[in-house]
Amino acid sequence: MTYCVAIRLRAGLLFASDTRTNAGIDHIASFRKMHQFQIPHQREIVVLTAGNLATTQSVISLLNQRLQGEGDHLLKVPTLYDAAVLLGRTVREVIERDQDSNDRRHSVDFGANFLIGGQIKGEGPRLFHVYPQGNFIEATEDTPYFQIGESKYGKPIIDRVINYETTPLDEAAKCTLVSFDSTIRSNLSVGLPIDILMLRANQFEQAMKPPHRIERDDPYFLALRNGWSAGLRKVFDDLPNEPWFDA
Repeated sequence: MTYCVAIRLRAGLLFASDTRTNAGIDHIASFRKMHQFQIPHQREIVVLTAGNLATTQSVISLLNQRLQGEGDHLLKVPTLYDAAVLLGRTVREVIERDQDSNDRRHSVDFGANFLIGGQIKGEGPRLFHVYPQGNFIEATEDTPYFQIGESKYGKPIIDRVINYETTPLDEAAKCTLVSFDSTIRSNLSVGLPIDILMLRANQFEQAMKPPHRIERDDPYFLALRNGWSAGLRKVFDDLPNEPWFDA
């Protein structure tokens, strides 16, 4: 299992992913799930992955391998929409290659979900969720974020806080990390370190910075975790008790 979040705001884009993979309680490892593709001053593209690790690694390997070829690749496509089409096509290619009849009979799940977003010069920031079938949807002003993996524990805080028009990127980062803390507390298959990356709209960097990695001893994350827990407890204590059973 994993947990990844991507948010598109008027101010830009935010991406975050955990690094834990889980094939049973005795087989837990860490793998990076955030991948960057860029041309300085021209395009910044980020891909987040969740699902079957063999599938996600093969897809990312093919995307990187084909950067040197003559065909379509992520550094040549004219729009982010075309990047999502290319990613979806690659996902289908890998799953169809690996999913033979024997695997279907044994119920092997080769499925994987991807988030792809960024900005190509000439259009605004865009964000897509690509499904295992290769089709996809795009984030909108009404629904400005996507989650993949273990999403249910972190969703409530994002729903309450994130607004496309008014939320700045630093508050989106804070909200996202709180959602990760809630998920990590409730599900052992999601864990630190967390990779987090911010792309401000229309501010192409000479070289897109690598994601910031949040380790277990990160002072900001620890302060956020402790402050959020204390704040929730205080709000809970201030709520009135039920009036029915003493009547």
